[in-house]
Amino acid sequence: MSLKFSRLSTALGAEISDVDLSQVSDLQVKEIKKHLNENMVLFFPNQKITIDEHVEFGSKFGELEGHPNLKKNNVHPKVFELTASEGGIADEWHTDITFQDSPALMSVLHMVKCPDLGGDTMWSNLSAAYEALSDPLKDLCEGLTALHDARPHGRPDKTAIHPVVRVHPETGKKVLYVNEHFTRRIVEMSKDESDMLLAYLTKWVQKPQFTIRYHWSEGTIAMWDNRSTQHYVVNDFEGERVIQRVTIMGDKVESSSNPRWEPALREGFSAVTTHDKQLINHLKEKNLT
Repeated sequence: MSLKFSRLSTALGAEISDVDLSQVSDLQVKEIKKHLNENMVLFFPNQKITIDEHVEFGSKFGELEGHPNLKKNNVHPKVFELTASEGGIADEWHTDITFQDSPALMSVLHMVKCPDLGGDTMWSNLSAAYEALSDPLKDLCEGLTALHDARPHGRPDKTAIHPVVRVHPETGKKVLYVNEHFTRRIVEMSKDESDMLLAYLTKWVQKPQFTIRYHWSEGTIAMWDNRSTQHYVVNDFEGERVIQRVTIMGDKVESSSNPRWEPALREGFSAVTTHDKQLINHLKEKNLT
């Protein structure tokens, strides 16, 4: 039987209510992948799943990896646990781990404990955000790349350069691939130009017509496609909020087109910015200068 699912918004998101994720079949996994490509984020309420079963379910979609920077815990080597009391409120829009050359492919989150009110999570459809840009701005963005770093995790030395517009490897859709949390600099632009464009694009993807807002209940499992979404936790709650997440790694970021301009480097100037230095160091490490 096909999985029973219902769409939750016109932008993205669907809920699946008739499957036990602790014992999914290969056929069900294949159908879940199909729904994920179409809806980008899926929710499975009322799951009763152990940590080992959570890890086993996540591993059906690819190789799992603990978080590269944030504090490890004793829950499970492949599980990343966040609590509100330990600063685990991701209240900036972001795509997970874009500071790596091969970022997170998808994430599977278990809402272990949540408040009755507040603490919702929002997701944005980055394909829809790209498609809604004007043709001139689309053309400009497709010729650009951007520097991402792990500064929010205390590791500004960890950097990666990704296209501003990427292609989803399974759907073929173009995706606007910059975020306010990790993206620092448009490589081919001056600092002022980069600041202006990034400010526009990172706010653009947050427009309500591209988003879904989900109110949690304990026991819900959510999974989302990091290749085509951003997410954001609404920090408006009191009390405990505990999540456990496994992350499927191995994303290969493919550009929608080749960069059309050289990097805008200012090496040797007295007013070189931190992001200029990051870019110069990254290009030298990759032997691109």
